[in-house]
Amino acid sequence: MFGAGKVSEKRVPIIAGNWKMNKTTVEAVNLSQHISFECDMAWEAIEVVICPPFTDLKSVFNVLSFDHSSIKLGAQNVFWEDEGAYTGEISVSMLKELTCDYCIVGHSERRGIFGETDEMVNKKIKALLAGGVRPIMCCGESLEVRDARQTLEFIGEQVRRGWDGVDAEDIAKSVIAYEPIWAIGTGRAATPEQAQEACAHIRSVIAEIAGEDAAKKIRVLYGGSMKPENAKLFMPEPDIDGGLIGGAALDSKAFAELVEIALKIK
Repeated sequence: MFGAGKVSEKRVPIIAGNWKMNKTTVEAVNLSQHISFECDMAWEAIEVVICPPFTDLKSVFNVLSFDHSSIKLGAQNVFWEDEGAYTGEISVSMLKELTCDYCIVGHSERRGIFGETDEMVNKKIKALLAGGVRPIMCCGESLEVRDARQTLEFIGEQVRRGWDGVDAEDIAKSVIAYEPIWAIGTGRAATPEQAQEACAHIRSVIAEIAGEDAAKKIRVLYGGSMKPENAKLFMPEPDIDGGLIGGAALDSKAFAELVEIALKIK
């Protein structure tokens, strides 16, 4: 398998916080201020990203700008058209105006609750890259798929379809987050061995579709109940380049502790 046990060049780790549908504007200002204060670290060695709800993006942007923070801003979703009669949707240009560097696409909650397909994820990835925003593409299996021992086949297909038609250079600068659905918000994390196997397989699929250079450069994160108590188990794995953090991202001290762990280990 391509990625297993091999890191041929240094990849800057990412700790990205997905706030999901949490925090009013006032609460978002308070949390982002605390995160900015807590995460005063060696920014050249790690990227820190926070992804608040759409209604909080402007307020969080203002906090980070005022603090001259190196924390990057990300969104939780996007639509692939730039404008038009798409009630409730947000375009890439709207995100770019708020200096969003990243955007999550294909999260299992978007797929499961709102019916988002691999084809829709692919359109969003292409729109983001065309607009200069880096996608964080999520993939992951249900408990049924894992119990059927079809995990690698399932996530491999999500990766192939999600990045279909995207050139190798754009893939190389993007991010993939492996989030086993059965471990999201449940407090139950995959084992480090399970997470490494999946992340290494993702990297091997990227090598197939975009070449080994892109596979070496793309960053692969683990999500699914990563927290300070278990991060030290996941971070040393060679194909895990950080985490997409859910619950722990809503606690500034816990989030900062995850950043510290990534800095020390990676």
